[in-house]
Amino acid sequence: MKNVRKSAKERKTGETKIKIEINLDGKGISKIKSPIGMLNHMLDQLARHGLVDIYADIEGDLETGTHHIIEDTAIVLGMCLDEALGNREGINRMGDKTCLLDEALCRIAIDLSGRGYSIIDMGQTDNEGEFSVDMCRHFYESLSANGRFGIHLKMLSGTNHHHILESSFKTFARALKEAIDIDPRRMDTIPSTKGNL
Repeated sequence: MKNVRKSAKERKTGETKIKIEINLDGKGISKIKSPIGMLNHMLDQLARHGLVDIYADIEGDLETGTHHIIEDTAIVLGMCLDEALGNREGINRMGDKTCLLDEALCRIAIDLSGRGYSIIDMGQTDNEGEFSVDMCRHFYESLSANGRFGIHLKMLSGTNHHHILESSFKTFARALKEAIDIDPRRMDTIPSTKGNL
């Protein structure tokens, strides 16, 4: 019988209060509540296109901007992902996708290696809006570090801020789905010559 690949985490700081639950073997259901509309929209994309169920209740202080909420959401989501993967037995481990949204085209490769490492090239480095392109870069860096996986992201083209973010989240969702999927030929084995991840 397949292990249940779910996790629930909560993190409280002086700046944020975040609760997230995920199911890696879900149907793409999302119930996201945060004060940042674009963050809600991007997490919905991650759930829908990755077929990962995500339930999130996100609160935080916006007086200094959206940085703390976005960063802490990535931290908690990464922790959930790491826990839900368990010992990573049977997974494909790697995923590589290219997805577009109109003029925005993104390429992402990920490796659920047990080691956080990120190279993120969003093409732009603007800090405009409630969820800037630069904060999107930092979201992936924080997600990778806490989820213990490697990610290389390259925004190949794009001019519209919304399209750039959404292309990246859809691409990441598809790459994640490929990496977390179970290969029946790998059952009871870890996808590493080291024997663990």
